[in-house]
Amino acid sequence: MSLRVEFHYDFGSPNAYLSHRVLPAIAERTGVEIHYIPVLLGGIFKATNNRSPMEQFADVLNKQEYQAKETLRFLMRHGITELVRNPHFPVNTITLMRGAVYAQGKDWEADYIDTMFKAMWEQGLNMADLEQVARVLADAGLPVTEIIDATGHPEVKQRLIDNTADSVARGNFGSPSFFVNEELYFGKDKLRDLEEEIVARLG
Repeated sequence: MSLRVEFHYDFGSPNAYLSHRVLPAIAERTGVEIHYIPVLLGGIFKATNNRSPMEQFADVLNKQEYQAKETLRFLMRHGITELVRNPHFPVNTITLMRGAVYAQGKDWEADYIDTMFKAMWEQGLNMADLEQVARVLADAGLPVTEIIDATGHPEVKQRLIDNTADSVARGNFGSPSFFVNEELYFGKDKLRDLEEEIVARLG
């Protein structure tokens, strides 16, 4: 049976960034390619009546403090030291995600993804600002005009809408989400389960 592993992501999620930092090691250990699928988190939330954890658990006693501890444990476990709090959060990422759709299949797709995640969650930049996006792309040596122009193309916009709708139809309700064929795993805390599932299916 063929095996396809997907990461459904939005640059606006810090947990998607943290997952992105860990996924290469999983791919290396298992020998399986992990396909990055750009989706729009706001669209998923609207379609599923979901809200961000910041909103959802704002009034839950001790929940935010526990989540902070869990994040610290994750950072320590994986040796991640670069995460910063983005002062512009939440950031409208629709332009970035359209750029990610356009990047799919290009030689520089991985560079684009890594650059956008770093800009959001290592540099804490306001990536809703198109001029800031252009500067980040230029600094990374990516095709600035080509990418920004593409974010306005109707077919690129539609592909992001379709990606998002398809993700929801398959059971997704947020990001980071992962699929092993049609089996859904949600959240960075499921990365170990994700790897175990991949290994089991390969066996």
